[in-house]
Amino acid sequence: MEHLVNNQVKNIQISGIRQFFNMVAHYPDAIQLTIGQPDFPTPAHIKVAGKKAIDENKTGYTKNAGLDELCLAASQFVETKYGLSYNPKQEVITTIGASQGIDIAFRTILEAGSEVILPGPVYPAYEPIIKMCGAIPVYADTRNTEFKMTPKQIERLITSKTRCVMLPYPSNPTGCILTKAELAEIAEVLSKRDIFVISDEIYSELVYGTEHCSIASFPGMKEKTIIINGLSKSHSMTGWRVGFVFAPENITKHMLKVHQYNVSCASAISQWAAVQALTEGIDDAAGMRVEYEKRRDYVYDRLVSMGIDVVKPEGAFYLFPSIEKFGMSANEFATRLLQEGKVACVPGSAFSSFGEGYLRLSYAYSMEILEEGCNRLEKFLASLDVAAAR
Repeated sequence: MEHLVNNQVKNIQISGIRQFFNMVAHYPDAIQLTIGQPDFPTPAHIKVAGKKAIDENKTGYTKNAGLDELCLAASQFVETKYGLSYNPKQEVITTIGASQGIDIAFRTILEAGSEVILPGPVYPAYEPIIKMCGAIPVYADTRNTEFKMTPKQIERLITSKTRCVMLPYPSNPTGCILTKAELAEIAEVLSKRDIFVISDEIYSELVYGTEHCSIASFPGMKEKTIIINGLSKSHSMTGWRVGFVFAPENITKHMLKVHQYNVSCASAISQWAAVQALTEGIDDAAGMRVEYEKRRDYVYDRLVSMGIDVVKPEGAFYLFPSIEKFGMSANEFATRLLQEGKVACVPGSAFSSFGEGYLRLSYAYSMEILEEGCNRLEKFLASLDVAAAR
């Protein structure tokens, strides 16, 4: 019966991140630097709130958009943190992680033949959803602009079929951000055009040396912007699966229909824990952010000392060094690094063809693991130099 399966689904590949992560299982002695999952436990007070919800039998369905208390807390959080104003009753949807928020956003605004402009390299989950909608991903090559999509790139790629521009900043896999000035220039290009913007801001609380700024904060942009956010990275709640979509009512009322028929609602237990996270735990990310910055500086300095070209990230918890000079494909390099060097990183080619020649390294691991990983990487590179000299 496989011949009757939707061709758009059959043509989708399992994420390159997960493919490589699964390969690592065969190397139990390898240092794991692949997955973008915080190594911090969910803060204790949030876990207590989740347990309390169970004990108080708060385990039934909630409203499709989520608990009133949670939608209010979410709207207050983004207003306090980023100066964004959203009506909690009409302009916030609680989703099952940011991933489901991305799904309902694309499925609401895209039609067959629509084009979506997005930066390359980029998180691999966007393209499959775009294609399942019958739409077309159009990549901006950001390799020569420090992985930042520029107004000129966007302007060049806009056609009569452009329905959406994807702004995933801070970026997975590169860790780059868009500054307020850079976003202002992009807003100047898009504010007068009938084009949606999906702004994936899941790493908004993990920005170093500056403050996160949202494209929706600029004149003429809130009306066309769908913000995706959630608690996985900011509050180390990946498994709780709590995300949010923020957008004007004339957009959310349609996304809510897709959400309703897709999942009904997010887990009630997780939602009650999320209320605690966004109120009493509004600054829970601060301590984690300090530690991530130390880890970033350490790994960045080690890579530079090894002679590796790498852009210093300003957000998230990834580095995206170039391995092009070693004369191997990203997949070959990552495979040999795993097999010979016993270090697992994700080949850059998992993040579109524009990631070829790069490697994604996650520093969401303890300093002890990062030190050993860097030591092994350095030893592996030395072995390549020795082999090349022969």
